[in-house]
Amino acid sequence: MLRLAGARLLDERDNQAVKAVLAADHIASCMVASRVEAAGVDPWRLGGELWGCGIRAGSRLDSLCFAGPNLVPLAGRPSAVRAFAERAIRRRRLCSSLVGPAEQVMGMWSELAPEWGPARDVREDQPLLAINGPTRVKPDPKVRPVRPDEIERYLPAAIAMFIEEVGVDPRLGDGGAGYRARVAELIAAGRAFARFENGEVVYKAEIGSMSRTVGQIQGVWVHPDKRGHGYGATGTAAVVRRLVEGLGRTASLYVNSYNTPARAVYNRIGFVQVGQYATVLF
Repeated sequence: MLRLAGARLLDERDNQAVKAVLAADHIASCMVASRVEAAGVDPWRLGGELWGCGIRAGSRLDSLCFAGPNLVPLAGRPSAVRAFAERAIRRRRLCSSLVGPAEQVMGMWSELAPEWGPARDVREDQPLLAINGPTRVKPDPKVRPVRPDEIERYLPAAIAMFIEEVGVDPRLGDGGAGYRARVAELIAAGRAFARFENGEVVYKAEIGSMSRTVGQIQGVWVHPDKRGHGYGATGTAAVVRRLVEGLGRTASLYVNSYNTPARAVYNRIGFVQVGQYATVLF
């Protein structure tokens, strides 16, 4: 059993200290920052818990971890990561993945694996990419926000993307009600984008998380019949333009290191690597 090193549940009194940690690496912390900015630190509103340890003088945090639908260790030395792992082990696993900066994720997984393993997949090297200026590829003018009344046409593409990327069908368990609700939420917020041809989605992507400074692109997918024709580059460039020029955010995403075609596309668009993520899928 690991020794507890001071991890504790954070609350509204820690709000400023939490924001300071999130601001220190605003691109890597986008997933958590978007939640904190919208809901604060209180677990009931946040939809999960924030853990911290190693508080120094002046109420500054050395480490931070979000425990909700995903377990996201954002910052912390090895001793803090071990403390977060112990806290996670003491409660039943509720998260579907462990994701975040690679150093913290892989350190935490080494502690969790004996209790939570084996994982369905471990992706140790996922370059974190960003762009905050014009793209080097001309954006596709036909990529646009999906309308709420188009969900029935959009949903099959979203499901196909999820199966390809994650390796499981998002409709399992509840018949797809939960996944459909999430997709509908993104569409209603104007954060799902697609190009339609003959009523069918040939390109899609979403802005999954959006903080005050960063928008994280997810779910990039091109219809199998259209791959190799530039849809991925021009379509993603359109989403980047929406984020950078329309919303004043840095556009970011992370990609599996072994996905050579996707990495080539993002390089053509103008993305540069700013960090490294890792993901453990359960």
